[in-house]
Amino acid sequence: MTDSKYFTTTKKGEIFELKAELNSDKKEKKKEAVKKVIASMTVGKDVSSLFADVVNCMQTDNLELKKLVYLYLMNYAKTQPDLAIMAVNTFVKDCEDPNPLIRALAVRTMGCIRVEKITAYLCDPLRKCLKDEDPYVRKTAAVCIAKLHDINGEMVEELGFLNTLRDLTADPNPMVVANAVASIGEIMETSPSARSLLELDFQIVGKLLTALNECTEWGQIFILDAVSNYVPEDSSNAVMICERVAQRLAHANSAIVLSSVKVIMKLIEVMDQSTDQPANFMKKLSPPLVTLLSSEPEIQYVALRNINLVVQKRPDIMKQDMKVFFVKYNDPIYVKLEKLDIMCRLTSEANVAQVIAELKEYATEIDVDFVRKSVRAIGRCAIKVEVAAEKCVSTLLDLIQTKVNYVVQEAVVVIKDIFRKFPNRYESIIATLCENLDTLDESEAKASMIWIIGEYAERIDNADELLESFLDGYQDESQQVQLQLLTAIVKLFLKKPTDTQDLVQQVLSLATNDSDNPDLRDRGYIYWRLLSTDPAAAKHVVLAEKPLISAETDLIEPTLLDELICHISSLASIYHKPPAVFVDGKASYFRKALPLNSDEKNFSSPTPAVTQPSVIPDSSHPAIGDLLDIDSFVPSQGNSTVPNSAVDLLSDGLEGLGGIGFGAPSPGTAGNHVTSDGFVDSGLLSGLNDVFGLSQSTSYIPPQEVWLPGVKGKGMEVSGTFCRRNNQPIMELTISNKALDRMSSFAIQFNKNSFGLQPAQQISTNSPVLPNSSINVSLPLNTSGQVQKSEPLNSLQVAFKNNVDVFYFSCIVPLHILFTEDGEMDKRVFLATWKDIPSANEFQTDVDNVQHNADTVSSKLKNNNIFTVAKRNVDGQDMLYQSLKLSNDIWVLAELKVQPGNSCFKLSIKSRAVQVYDGILGAYASILHSA
Repeated sequence: MTDSKYFTTTKKGEIFELKAELNSDKKEKKKEAVKKVIASMTVGKDVSSLFADVVNCMQTDNLELKKLVYLYLMNYAKTQPDLAIMAVNTFVKDCEDPNPLIRALAVRTMGCIRVEKITAYLCDPLRKCLKDEDPYVRKTAAVCIAKLHDINGEMVEELGFLNTLRDLTADPNPMVVANAVASIGEIMETSPSARSLLELDFQIVGKLLTALNECTEWGQIFILDAVSNYVPEDSSNAVMICERVAQRLAHANSAIVLSSVKVIMKLIEVMDQSTDQPANFMKKLSPPLVTLLSSEPEIQYVALRNINLVVQKRPDIMKQDMKVFFVKYNDPIYVKLEKLDIMCRLTSEANVAQVIAELKEYATEIDVDFVRKSVRAIGRCAIKVEVAAEKCVSTLLDLIQTKVNYVVQEAVVVIKDIFRKFPNRYESIIATLCENLDTLDESEAKASMIWIIGEYAERIDNADELLESFLDGYQDESQQVQLQLLTAIVKLFLKKPTDTQDLVQQVLSLATNDSDNPDLRDRGYIYWRLLSTDPAAAKHVVLAEKPLISAETDLIEPTLLDELICHISSLASIYHKPPAVFVDGKASYFRKALPLNSDEKNFSSPTPAVTQPSVIPDSSHPAIGDLLDIDSFVPSQGNSTVPNSAVDLLSDGLEGLGGIGFGAPSPGTAGNHVTSDGFVDSGLLSGLNDVFGLSQSTSYIPPQEVWLPGVKGKGMEVSGTFCRRNNQPIMELTISNKALDRMSSFAIQFNKNSFGLQPAQQISTNSPVLPNSSINVSLPLNTSGQVQKSEPLNSLQVAFKNNVDVFYFSCIVPLHILFTEDGEMDKRVFLATWKDIPSANEFQTDVDNVQHNADTVSSKLKNNNIFTVAKRNVDGQDMLYQSLKLSNDIWVLAELKVQPGNSCFKLSIKSRAVQVYDGILGAYASILHSA
């Protein structure tokens, strides 16, 4: 009868019976009882109450029984740490047993019992086993060091176990060497302090390579991984290591082959590039990689992912083996797609004709994904190999004639890229493309076709009709198509202004008035204002010469590629991502790079980078995210409007191309792009100021926003902004009557807020507001109201009353209107306060696109009650030390670094009240970006 009988019992009172059997004098009965306990434990029953009884069974010479007891001990030692100490004496005794299997079993179990209370007791037995005469015991003890280090790394390092482990790499038994190397690798992953102790040298690497031939397959992989982390001091050492490792390239185990490839790929970098050695070793890498492609599909895929990296780093390795990457009919789709990718990378003038013929066959297959990628591969070949471009275009036209929908759409996308690469060369095929316009239903294909029509509009007689056909469902199209259609129609207008004015007006109106997409609106406003003010500039911008596209657009970034080469034969080489991305806690160890080759070493600068000294003593500058990561404000309600001066200029309209009057956006729509912080986009306003020459006010006043739309206010629309005048915050209101009856009896009230803001007086109007008219009101505010923290800090809830009803809305108060006029701090007080505020309270960010120098910045900020306490110039960089004070007596200190000629300023702020940082950063950005 098999041991399955132990898993079938459901007797009641079983624990009591097991306890009696465990204490029996008969060895067989005791053994049977332990088996029953292990079976119960395996199926999830709680048998921890038998801990003491099971541990008593350790005192036996029966190896099978001892294994069972140790198995139980490993499972329950965590929950019974006090009782686990009972087993220590037995461990010590078993480590001196004449039977090496028992000694090894004791060592293995010691490493698996993760209880710190008994860890110290196990060090002496472990030290003895590391020097045991039997290699099986030594190799088990080597693994135990890694397990013990994971429990208590400091103790292991203090007691010298790492040195002993390093010595085991010279053990005469290859099995011991492999386990020692595996433990070293495990420890180095988790302990930066241990790396210096376990670093390999050339002598140890030589011993590891000697043991390589006699190790098991897994042992060879451990050793090869260790050798790959060693960087030889000179080329001769690298050549010697590669010669010994190259023998492993013929191994039947694919993991060993890839590990050997990794070692050679890394060491080729160290070799003298002027000799034939690098080329000779590269020739040796091709046959084993080709052999892997005759394995089962799963291994093929792993090999292909690794070959993809090798080919990107060293294309010459596989340049003669193009045919092995030709797709077979029975390849799985994931293998087919990888082969296609590598084929494109290996395409050259010598083999491009063969590759194109092969790809054309693939494009007639049944699998849609495979066909799509095949068509794209033809385009990649055209872009990469110029002499084959005409053949590729001809092939694509043949594929278009098949009228297969997805083939046609991919071909259109590809031809667009070919036009980008070879402008004014293959425009004769545009007519053929236009014939298939009605079959396009995918966004990318539509966008590509629209780009082609817009780019060559002057050569297409009915270009306006073709583009107009896309406008009917403009709002239903994807963003990609909408943006491309907007640009294409503007191109068409610039090339044929007399016939397309209505069309461009229509698309600009759709993009700005009817779209909620901020990217589309921004582009529409930019085009509209360019065409309104300076058609020549519009032509220069929109019809500018485009940069040619790269031959290889999907190459892995070189630094990342070097790191992935160091991880060939691991998951990182399959994901094509560094291990730090998907393995927690391994970032520092896994971040590897290829060694510099001899040429790179000659050009690398030996001088370390000069660190910019800290201007303010004792201040630290931790790395932080940029301002875009800070959720400073909540989105505002409603739309905002452009300042009146801008609206007037826009509404006047300027003469367009060819003497045609080209109207600008209406006041209701122009400039109503509201960013997530509730303000009109600063870049847009900056452009307006540059174009229209708007005058600069002494202090920054944000543009008005619609706080209460007329739809919600029963015909009353309230828009406004905030400013500071005469040492007092002001709410500037515009009350518009969009109803049929007059409005009067206006009153306003604020909810409790973070700064105690409240109206200093009630709204007073001399007369009612008539229908279709509006009034402007300046409402002084004070900060003596009730304080209650709001979220966000500078939000304000408002109740607004008229003769119709009471309405509610919320708005954002720009924090700079609460900066007081007495915010200039003495220099000595500034320095002492900066030192006194904890460094953890310091926050740094960048303020981009600031078109001012240090003097104008200082003046602009002073106008908004941000005072420059001191100014220094360090290495050509202006340092402004500034202070400001909020109305609730919160002080904020700042350091602004201004590099002449650089529009990106570095801002550091410190305060004891970190809650105000979002508002302060928003105020700085708004003020510095204002005209």
